[in-house]
Amino acid sequence: MSLFAKRGLVVVSVLLLGGLTGCASTGANSPSARPVLYPNATLNRVGDAQGCAEADACMVRAVSAGLSPDEKTNAVARGAGAGAATGAVASAVGALITGRGSEGVLRAGVGGAAVGGSAGAVQGAFRNDRPSGTYRNFVQRCLGEKGFDVIGWN
Repeated sequence: MSLFAKRGLVVVSVLLLGGLTGCASTGANSPSARPVLYPNATLNRVGDAQGCAEADACMVRAVSAGLSPDEKTNAVARGAGAGAATGAVASAVGALITGRGSEGVLRAGVGGAAVGGSAGAVQGAFRNDRPSGTYRNFVQRCLGEKGFDVIGWN
């Protein structure tokens, strides 16, 4: 599939998604949040429906430019690594304190790494759903160039 066809597919998908979701609230800290427009002269002149359509167009334009509404943070992998390291060290130190031999310390460290890594991965998964500031700035600037004033995201 050509790059042009892939971009076209992305644009159509975003348009369909935008049409299905409309101007529904999703929460300000969600990647699926939408810009909230201040009722300035432009919005008052064109109306809420047109303002929503202009916001959809700017969001499609941002995606077409290669931006994503969610931040790609690799939080799952980072959380797993941090959890594994913490679990391994804590378990090994605990084994040393309780007087286990070197084999017991090693086993405790490995077990702690497995448990800590799993817990860290779960924690990272919950933190992975963050909005992209670059995407939002793009959409806000696009709407500003059309005369709209974004006062937040909802």
